[in-house]
Amino acid sequence: FFHFYAGICSALKLTVPSHTVHGIEGQPLHLTVDYNFNATASEIQIIWLFEKSQSNPKYLLGSVNQRVVPDLEYQHKFTLIPPNASLRINPLHISDEGNYIVKVNVRGNRTIAASQKIQVAVDVPVTKPTVHTEPSSGVVEYVGNITLKCTVDRGTRVAYQWMKNGKCLHAGPNYTFS
Repeated sequence: FFHFYAGICSALKLTVPSHTVHGIEGQPLHLTVDYNFNATASEIQIIWLFEKSQSNPKYLLGSVNQRVVPDLEYQHKFTLIPPNASLRINPLHISDEGNYIVKVNVRGNRTIAASQKIQVAVDVPVTKPTVHTEPSSGVVEYVGNITLKCTVDRGTRVAYQWMKNGKCLHAGPNYTFS
């Protein structure tokens, strides 16, 4: 039992957010990663990769001890300050949505390694809605129907809710929604 326990102790534990991390387009996003191990380390290597669905992972940056080696294509966008393994993305773009893979290698008497995946979703803020009426002249009381059409130019996961006098409207004999 003692040998088994000692083996577990020298393992590398990597902690990342367990749920999808949401960021806002144009804003910075911080992917928090903690790691700990119970061994003497001569070298600590941190590697970050990015993968979209149906494509191969791309190398973003890596470090050995305190020295960071970025992919030159992305060097102004991604920041890593070792020994911290957390990644900063700035600014966040809609194309940054996908999975980020962090891998930590610790070399001592032997090399121990661990990797984790973080799912990132990018939210685009909803623009101010515009409402059009048909017919544009409005309607006369008790005669005909009026159609109110609401649209937004940009935004992810948009939900619409119509209200009258501060109360939510629901479908019924007087209102239909499409």
